[in-house]
Amino acid sequence: MPNIKPKTREELAELEDVFERAEAALGFVPTSFFMMGRKPSILRAFSRLSREVLGVPGSVPPALKWLVAHVASRSAGCRYCTAHTGTTAALRHGVPPEKVAAAFEYETNPMFTGAERAALRFAQAAGSQPNMVGRADFDALLEHFDEDAIVEIMAVVSLFGWLNRWNDTMATALEEEPRGFAEQHLAPTGWTVGRHADGD
Repeated sequence: MPNIKPKTREELAELEDVFERAEAALGFVPTSFFMMGRKPSILRAFSRLSREVLGVPGSVPPALKWLVAHVASRSAGCRYCTAHTGTTAALRHGVPPEKVAAAFEYETNPMFTGAERAALRFAQAAGSQPNMVGRADFDALLEHFDEDAIVEIMAVVSLFGWLNRWNDTMATALEEEPRGFAEQHLAPTGWTVGRHADGD
C-alpha cells in the first residue's frame, strides 16, 4: 500500500496538461504523479525537467537514454522505475524486450554496441550506492560520446535518482502495463513487484 494516498485525476484537474503529456509519452499517467500532484508546483517542475532530459532531442538516442535509466534504476534497487524504464524502452522506443531483459549482460551480450556498453557501465556505477564511477568510466564514455552527450547521460541517471528515491520511499503502486511487462520479461532475471503491488 502506498505510504501517501494518491489524489484522483479529477481532484487534480489543474494539472490535466501535465497528465496529457505523460500519457502521450508513456501511454499512461504514472501513479507517482497523483502523489506529487499534492504539491502542484513540484509536479510541474519535475515535468519540465523530465521533458528536457528525456523528451527534447539531443545527441544521445532516446532508446539508449531509456536503457541508461533502466540500468541506473535497477542498480539503485527501485523495482517501480525498473518496470517503467523497461516498458518505455521496449514499447515506446523499439528496444527488443529480450535486450531490455539482458541489460546487465551488456559487457558480453552481442546485442550491445561499444557505445551502449560504455553508457550502461556508467549508469550501473552511477546508480549504485555508494557511487562507483571512476575516471576510467568517463574515459570509456569519451571514446563514443562528446562531453555534451555525457551531460545528457548523467542527467538521465540523476533524474531517475529522484524517481528511485521517491517511488521506493512512497511505495508507489505499479500500474498495469509496466507491471505486466516486468512480470513477463524481467521476472526471469530476478525482478519482483515488492512493495509496489497495489493494496499490499
